[in-house]
Amino acid sequence: GTLLRIVAWWSVCTALTGVIGTEVGGVVLGGLTSLVVLRFLFGAGEAGAYPNITRVVHNWFPQSSWETAQGLVWMSGRLMGGLTPLVWALLVGGTRWTAPLLPSWRAAFGLFGLLGLAWCALFAAWFRNRPEEHPRVDEAEQTLIRGAAAPPSEAPHGDIPWRAMAGNPSLAALCVMYLGITYGWYFNITYLPSYLQDRFQRPEGDLLTAVYQGGPLWVGAAGCLLGGVVVRRLTQRLGDRGKARSTLGVVALSLCGACWWLATKAGDIHVFFALVSAAALLNDLTMGAAWATCQDLGRRHAAVTAAWMNTVGTIGAASAGWITGTIVQGAQHARAAEHGLNAVADLPAAERLTASLVGYERVFLSYAAVYAVAALCWLRIDPHRAIERDS
Repeated sequence: GTLLRIVAWWSVCTALTGVIGTEVGGVVLGGLTSLVVLRFLFGAGEAGAYPNITRVVHNWFPQSSWETAQGLVWMSGRLMGGLTPLVWALLVGGTRWTAPLLPSWRAAFGLFGLLGLAWCALFAAWFRNRPEEHPRVDEAEQTLIRGAAAPPSEAPHGDIPWRAMAGNPSLAALCVMYLGITYGWYFNITYLPSYLQDRFQRPEGDLLTAVYQGGPLWVGAAGCLLGGVVVRRLTQRLGDRGKARSTLGVVALSLCGACWWLATKAGDIHVFFALVSAAALLNDLTMGAAWATCQDLGRRHAAVTAAWMNTVGTIGAASAGWITGTIVQGAQHARAAEHGLNAVADLPAAERLTASLVGYERVFLSYAAVYAVAALCWLRIDPHRAIERDS
């Protein structure tokens, strides 16, 4: 029910986004303030999606498949993130061979909202909170999901062990780790497109550049899926799922940091794309393990534990854009001061670009450092230390 309300909420907010600024009977429906408030409400409603999906995975999949199931969820998100610019172009901008499929961008927001509401209708008719409640799930399938354990009982919302969560060292390490990987990953959907254009001076409308701008999301999607396979293989070798996740986390995130360090030295767009894509792949190899660990730590509070981790992760996302911009602007101001200028705007364009690239090199080094810390965090994460032993 909660997941249904979340999708309905963001679908309505998406559809209303296309209405802001339209004129009806001489009255303009909203302005900038209304748009900001609406998008804030969209984000507030959407934030609970992945934590509640984590609870769905916890209820509907056997423990041995948690990483793979979480990987599939995140793979879908990455793929659609990479597809959205193309879908938007077909719907609104058209191509060299076809006209736009919709009359305006406002209609696209309305269509996206309607698709979400249609999903809600199908989901409400098909989904049940637990396998035991679904008429098409027989006892054999329930046994496959639960093993020998009895179906867990529902607990009231009021018994959430906030103090135990705050004092759990594994959850703390998991949150710091997730903040780190979110901080580094957000470059792919914020600064990467403009950075490729600025650094490598590609021609406007270059198809290869367009592919490279969205490529890390596609490569990362493969990492989300492969992560579950890697954890399963490592579990077979090491005999412990927690050790398998930690091993993957330490190795993958250490290599991810190395890729960002090497990216500072890449003088060719193809090498740079390969390094950034490898970093995205290595980052996303750990996504299924991270969210599956929330299930182990939280158990019947899996959704709350996942929300806790996700909230800390958004701090990494929010700070990434600000820190990146601050470092790049600081490099520009330093270059202006070297030339005795009071304002960055007075710098020649070539000098401003050079300063920006110096700033980005420092940003990439910060990514490398943060990924090193995130890798070490995996050594402190013990999925066997659940929030409540009797959950």
